[in-house]
Amino acid sequence: MSLRRALAGAALLFVLWAFTPPAGLDLCGFHRLTHLPCPLCGLTRALFALGKGHWREAMRLNALSPLGLAMLLALFWDSPLRNRLWGAGAGAFAVYGALRLLN
Repeated sequence: MSLRRALAGAALLFVLWAFTPPAGLDLCGFHRLTHLPCPLCGLTRALFALGKGHWREAMRLNALSPLGLAMLLALFWDSPLRNRLWGAGAGAFAVYGALRLLN
């Protein structure tokens, strides 16, 4: 891993730790239109919670938030595992989203 990629990953973790999204932030167009949760609903707030070490809160907001954080950090890897992680992660989020819609 190059120093530039490592610093970019560290910068991402710092931003997640240092900032908190505003309460009531709703970036999801699907949720605003349908009032149903999409596979990624709650992920923004969950990633910020993970950055602060609040694992329970993150899991409550989106159960796949640790996977989402791993996928984001994998963007800074230069490895074939990144593609596998992203493929498996996309599948997991699709199944999770379908299950959320059924509840």
